[in-house]
Amino acid sequence: MRPDLSVRGLDVLLRRGTHISVEIYDGLRIPFDDGSFDWVLFSDVLHHTENAKMLLREARRVASQGVLIKDHYRKGFASVARLRCMDWVGNRHCGVGLPYNFWSGKQWRAAWKEIGLKPERLVSRLGLYPVPVDWIFGARLHFVARLTKCVPSPLPAILTSKHAST
Repeated sequence: MRPDLSVRGLDVLLRRGTHISVEIYDGLRIPFDDGSFDWVLFSDVLHHTENAKMLLREARRVASQGVLIKDHYRKGFASVARLRCMDWVGNRHCGVGLPYNFWSGKQWRAAWKEIGLKPERLVSRLGLYPVPVDWIFGARLHFVARLTKCVPSPLPAILTSKHAST
């Protein structure tokens, strides 16, 4: 519907009926050169990986402008149980990995800062479900973030000594 946009998909699983063409990849290294795309989008992806930081670093590498994320917060009483339930119901039939790697808001912000991504816009009231279902399964557990590239935090210095024993 937008001839001015070009969209490419990557996934670790081949699925039928996708609305865009999807290439299979190893789930570790995004197989494109630095700055190949303006933006990278992760939609309900990062909580399905054991190493979300690694994928965020890869996204930052291949994106010239930034990263868009739709994912979840581990937040409040019983949030993990609700998120696990939603994830299981939505994905068990597809063979998607379910490590239930849900991060708190603090963990998301720390990862973005470490990787060199800055929230330009962050929305957590998405209204994905009708009331009263939204009170249980919405509950500000979902978020959309528009992250722009910035200078990453420096890595901690590692002190070494000539006299260290081997």
